[in-house]
Amino acid sequence: MGEQKTIGLFGLGAMGFGMAQSLLRAGHIVHGADLNADAVSRLQAEGGADGTPDAAADQLDAVVIVVLNAAQTESVLFGEHGIAPFLRKGALVMSCATVAPDFARDMATRCEALDLHYLDAPISGGMARAAAGDLAIMASGMPDAFTAADAILKATASTVHHMGDAVGAGSAMKAVNQILAGVHIATMAEAMTFGMTQGIDPARFMEVIPQCAGTSFMLENRGPHIVDGDYTPTSSVNIWPKDLGIVLDIAKGARFPAPITAIALQQFVAAAGMGHGGEDDAAVAKVYARASGLTLPGEET
Repeated sequence: MGEQKTIGLFGLGAMGFGMAQSLLRAGHIVHGADLNADAVSRLQAEGGADGTPDAAADQLDAVVIVVLNAAQTESVLFGEHGIAPFLRKGALVMSCATVAPDFARDMATRCEALDLHYLDAPISGGMARAAAGDLAIMASGMPDAFTAADAILKATASTVHHMGDAVGAGSAMKAVNQILAGVHIATMAEAMTFGMTQGIDPARFMEVIPQCAGTSFMLENRGPHIVDGDYTPTSSVNIWPKDLGIVLDIAKGARFPAPITAIALQQFVAAAGMGHGGEDDAAVAKVYARASGLTLPGEET
């Protein structure tokens, strides 16, 4: 094991909690923070440090931010109770939320003015891989930021894609990934429910299509949730209006048409509007099922 780090981790949701577990397993000291006090208590029960990151700010080697969006990221760092001004010089800020590249660059500039290292480090892989320390991280930042983050990256990721010195490149690559991931989930749901209209059972779909050219990671990962009728969230419907909305904002700024992304976004918006926002994102299949009068597995009466 390398040098022990003292880390403040903000955001103990599905991904953040798994990352915290991986950091603890690697021997680091982790102060957790979340709006859900139960998540903080659970982390402390698993070996997390007592006290909030704010209270330990001057002792922290790094702050890892795994919150929902840009607004929450900015609040953690520079809001009314923002931690950035209280961190020691040379501390690391590692930002993992899906945000626009321009926002990442702004945060980096403000952190660097405080002599803090900033790593633009969006994550991919899902809840199980976060808990296993098996994430993929798309990271950009100056060499000193990568050096400061080395122990954290080793504890939380199996693959680190070095996107270069220019902050924002990591967030740009995450946006590219989210187009594919979101569209693949929506298209999987469309294909599976279309198959149902042709007499193809979802279980049979999942036996055949993973062996064919039309498969994808998202199909193979999310399809079984529909087959099992189990929408316990590993990644929720509500993630996608946010992430695909960010993608479309970036595309608008680049004068780039993204019509397929826009259509996928609307399917997730529809799913959330039907009351499925907190369910696993495979629940987008329920939009197609309702429109076509289909009964999905687990919904039989």
